[in-house]
Amino acid sequence: MQPDFWLQRWQNGQIGFHRNEVMPLLQKHWPELQLPAGSRVLVPLCGKTLDMHWLAAQGHRVLGVELSPMAIEQFFAEADIIPQRHSSQYGEHYSAGPIEIICGDAFALDAELLADTAGVYDRAALIALPPHLRQHYRDTLYGQLPIGSQGVLITLEYPQDEKQGPPFSVEEAEVQRLFASPWQAGLLERRDILDQQPDFRADGATALSTAVYRLQRL
Repeated sequence: MQPDFWLQRWQNGQIGFHRNEVMPLLQKHWPELQLPAGSRVLVPLCGKTLDMHWLAAQGHRVLGVELSPMAIEQFFAEADIIPQRHSSQYGEHYSAGPIEIICGDAFALDAELLADTAGVYDRAALIALPPHLRQHYRDTLYGQLPIGSQGVLITLEYPQDEKQGPPFSVEEAEVQRLFASPWQAGLLERRDILDQQPDFRADGATALSTAVYRLQRL
């Protein structure tokens, strides 16, 4: 997807991917990582997700990366927070307390920036990308994370020929291919959510599941 596609979605308020509550699957499975308080957690393509507030409340330092300045400004404004701002080679940084969001390109992050990152939370990033970009995303973003990093990845699975993405279907076989050595992906849970997603049913989808994986860089 071209950057203008997502910027226009935010401009037009077409953000059906945004949840007005913390993701229950994050709350359920994140503690299994047992990351110590103070650990830095990366949230790629973060939008204005409330999950960042939850991660910060667990004692983590949160680093979000988002293309849309509107999304970032709404995130802080809706929390009644005025962030500090500065620029770097990675983009415009918005910081307040334990949360920092870079308005920039998630594909342009490097190992120096992410050197002290211990965790990654990917709910809306991988499934936002069409197939031809996923390996590049894995190589350029996950490839910069240090050995020992862990994460939670949440995907969707549905018959791709029945509905046009984004969000796209990412099957378990592809997750295992993408997160082969030096990564390891273990399925934690899969659940049927078609009855909870009327938009998918309206678009003709006959099946829809969400899957949760624990990621580890060995």
